[in-house]
Amino acid sequence: MITANNKTYKLPNLKFFRENVFLPALGFLGVLILWWLVSLLRPELMPNPLETLQANLDSILHPFHRRSTNNLGIGWLLLASLRRVMIGFLLGALVAIPLGFLLGMSRTALLILNPLIQIFKPVSPLAWLPIALTLFNLADPSAIFVIFITSLWPTIINTALGVSSVPKDYLDVAQVLEMPKARQIMKIILPASLPYIFTGLRISLGIAWLVIVAVEMLTGGVGIGFFVWDEWNRLNLSAVLLAVFVIGLTGLILDYLLGRIQIWVTHRPTEQI
Repeated sequence: MITANNKTYKLPNLKFFRENVFLPALGFLGVLILWWLVSLLRPELMPNPLETLQANLDSILHPFHRRSTNNLGIGWLLLASLRRVMIGFLLGALVAIPLGFLLGMSRTALLILNPLIQIFKPVSPLAWLPIALTLFNLADPSAIFVIFITSLWPTIINTALGVSSVPKDYLDVAQVLEMPKARQIMKIILPASLPYIFTGLRISLGIAWLVIVAVEMLTGGVGIGFFVWDEWNRLNLSAVLLAVFVIGLTGLILDYLLGRIQIWVTHRPTEQI
């Protein structure tokens, strides 16, 4: 705070600027410098950042163009991938959260289902793709099925951990008050478990967005993953680099939005991970 001419002025928050603008900008600058150095060493293979920007300027300025059936803007491709991810992720959450509650509240259920979870959890997401293609015989539902399966495990495990971590004193008080089980879940167990649930959801969403790119590379069709594979086959590395940036930025935005929903629901601050 400074005072001049009998007026008080508030100085900018230098710590906020340093932590949220300056230091992140240094990280991006470091990546750009490294990228530029690699392009200098292998100019025949790697375009530099300026060349990449020039080559992709039309795609950046017109992301939602429709010039033909097979020539869609990157915005449409991104929306197609996001649709698959959100359907599979939401279906996974609808199954994983109740299942996590069951595991956290019932030792019998934990003993029955935990071995299955530990077996299926390490399976590569792409290993489910041939099974999905056999079941559905179509690329789109197969991709959604793979997202559904791979987004289950983090949410199940974190939800079960949250439910089992509810302090026993809370449950003892509820029993003394003869609170019905359903009311215990809604008033005690669910609020105490929400941070764990959202942690699982954020991990699941990150995995889902990561997996959809690989799945679309194999199944083809409209999507950001197939775009990467198609442009690589055309040796258009500039378009691949644009897609990498779009994929990373989209993943960051998805995690940020889910983090904001977590704050709104739990009324607790959260760290971006």
